[in-house]
Amino acid sequence: MNVTSTLKSAVGHYQRATDKLEQFLEPWFLGLMARFVFVAVLFGYYYNSFATKVGEGVVGFFQIRPSAYYQIALPAVEAAGGNVSAVSFFPWGLMVIAGTYGEFILPILIVLGLFGRLAALGMIVFILVQTLVDITVHMVDAATIGALFDRFPDSLIMDQRLLWIFPLLYLFVKGPGLLSVDALLARRFQAMPSARQVQA
Repeated sequence: MNVTSTLKSAVGHYQRATDKLEQFLEPWFLGLMARFVFVAVLFGYYYNSFATKVGEGVVGFFQIRPSAYYQIALPAVEAAGGNVSAVSFFPWGLMVIAGTYGEFILPILIVLGLFGRLAALGMIVFILVQTLVDITVHMVDAATIGALFDRFPDSLIMDQRLLWIFPLLYLFVKGPGLLSVDALLARRFQAMPSARQVQA
């Protein structure tokens, strides 16, 4: 057996082994890992951020604090002379409500894998808007913003948030996988007889 045929055989074995591994892992592993990364890195961050924007207890859950307006709609608050109650509902008040409860609802949907693609897309948009607000409203400095393609991997905006978005992009494109509420619902609805089957 010459070197070429040996190498061809080795490549063939390698390809078959990796194909089998991919077939085993692809339906469930990466979707689960993307959600695990989100929970491990971002769930606590967004839950804590949400908690700073609402009151305490069950009743407080439905009460938006002034701090939410300062975090999300600072230009409107400043234009109203610091009087949060004078801030118009549209668009600013609506943005504050959507931003506040988005921080609570979207992470939970991602963890459960419920409406996974839609929740991931919503979270991507949320992070992009959050980044825009940090740069243009809160005026974070250049070191905090950082830059891509440099030798420093630790900037709080460009580097970290690009890494935040990647598992969400996977979930948006591929879905949350077999170990998710989406997959459970899909199996349940597939098992249910259609209206035609019932009539027959």
